Amino acid sequence: MAKAQFDREQVIHDSTQLFWQQGFSGASMQQVCKATGLKPGSLYLAFGSKEGLYEAALEHYAIQAQGKVRQTLENAPSVGEGICQVLNQMVEDSKQADYCSCFLIKSQLELATMGGELLEKISGYLGAMEELYTEFLCREYPKEQAHLYAASLMLHTYGIRVYGYLGRCPKAMLKALQSGLPWLPWDKWATHAQ
Repeated sequence: MAKAQFDREQVIHDSTQLFWQQGFSGASMQQVCKATGLKPGSLYLAFGSKEGLYEAALEHYAIQAQGKVRQTLENAPSVGEGICQVLNQMVEDSKQADYCSCFLIKSQLELATMGGELLEKISGYLGAMEELYTEFLCREYPKEQAHLYAASLMLHTYGIRVYGYLGRCPKAMLKALQSGLPWLPWDKWATHAQ
């Protein structure tokens, strides 16, 4: 069998952008081929199926998203301030004209009724994000409290990502977050915000 001759990471990146915008069902193989510049045979040889390529795109996105959150939390003066920064960025993202929410959450909503391995993987990636928050929150809170706060963060994250499509005022969204997550150092973080 012939070996595929292309930049695998670039193909995954390009297909991630397409799937993120169009969804799994909404992106045809013709669109995938156009976005990646590959022929169907090359895609099937490298990824096995459209589902295999989608799975690679989800993994790519999850790794990037977790890396950004980890870096923000590591570099912040405190875990709480880092979380405020992450949440503020989500609200800022929702202001973009081409707002596309979170690829993982969008995928979970799209595939929720279908079930299967893809949905399990998505749930695993979202669970890993919750574990990441828990890991950092354990630095400042007892384990049980850290788990509770991490779950609360995920609930608010889902809310921001879906509510963002309504085009609501970012200031109102931030006020709602401050009301829903009063344990975070909003005032302290605001003094460091640019």
